[in-house]
Amino acid sequence: MARLVIDAGKCVGCGLCVPACPYAALELEEKGRGNVPRVLEGCTFCGACVEVCKFDAIRIEEEEKEAVDLDAYRGVWVFGEQRHGLIQPVVRELVGKGRELADCRRTYLAVVVLGHGMENEIAPLARLGVERVYYVDHPTLATYSSEPYSKVLAHLIRLYRPEIVLAGATTVGRSFLSRVAVEIHTGLTADCTGLEISQEGLLLQTRPAFGGNIMATIVTPRHRPQMATVRHKVMPEAAPGEERPMEVIRVEVAEELLSGRTRILEFVEEVEETVNLAEADVIVSGGRGMGGPENFKILYELAKVLGGAVGASRAAVDAGWMPYSHQVGQTGKTVQPKLYIACGISGAVQHLVGMQSSGTIVAINKDPAAPIFEVADYGLVGDLFEIVPRLTEALKRR
Repeated sequence: MARLVIDAGKCVGCGLCVPACPYAALELEEKGRGNVPRVLEGCTFCGACVEVCKFDAIRIEEEEKEAVDLDAYRGVWVFGEQRHGLIQPVVRELVGKGRELADCRRTYLAVVVLGHGMENEIAPLARLGVERVYYVDHPTLATYSSEPYSKVLAHLIRLYRPEIVLAGATTVGRSFLSRVAVEIHTGLTADCTGLEISQEGLLLQTRPAFGGNIMATIVTPRHRPQMATVRHKVMPEAAPGEERPMEVIRVEVAEELLSGRTRILEFVEEVEETVNLAEADVIVSGGRGMGGPENFKILYELAKVLGGAVGASRAAVDAGWMPYSHQVGQTGKTVQPKLYIACGISGAVQHLVGMQSSGTIVAINKDPAAPIFEVADYGLVGDLFEIVPRLTEALKRR
């Protein structure tokens, strides 16, 4: 923990630090012959007051912590996210990258599976280069719930001490892995798009920052494990190969780890008229230019002809025209279809982050200066309400 220290011997009570604090966590109080700043609740130790103090009277001190024995941690773990007892595709992507990282660190690759009755799903992992599976089998874990999942995974990490833990930046991964990081006092880098091992043996965790305008590479030098969530569809899936020996370690956990303050009453699956957005080879997306929710009908018709899914920009989702599950972009899904058709989407950088890795990008927009055309392979400048129906009819005839 850090603390803000004010040296009363150096402080002259000028008060420059009080307005400099962006969190209003300082105030002047009368003490002895003059005023001295007092630290209030809300201080984040940002250092703004330290920088403005002309008399070096303010400093931030870090409390000494017991050093972590880094050599005691080994192994690369992938969280084996499952839904309805089926291992999700993002796990195969993480296993492919995890195998590379494990080989660089000369250690083992493991998948952690929390569920019930999933033996048939675990067996194929042996053909993907996985050497160990830590399996916690309990009816409570059949359906995801953040409290038991986070408590059980934190328990496993304390027990077996992995060096690296990876999970998909999915709704599940994003919602509970941060709880695990807090529980075991380590760092977590969210929404990574790149993972590598440095010459010093640290995990280089790369993610977009400042709206995708820069790429930040983050390391965790003094804590273990090194944890990251990884965006779906940014890494290739592990290709099945020869089956290798794989140890399945069934772990029994205490009942208190399986308890939570919430209880799943019913799981209602969203019914899609087209294929799943994250797995689609073709995606037809609409933005603000669609004008309203009723106009997305023409996109569904085009997607149906192409055997694809319908996506949306954040503007369309925020307007209530499409559900959040259809959102493509930095705060939505990252997709990598073979064909991406953007209709009435201007091309804000937040949207481009989620789809610019698509195989072929087609943009339809009436504004010839729209940023989407800068990343598009093919651009159609015109009225999408004329172009899309004509394109659909042409494809039907073929």
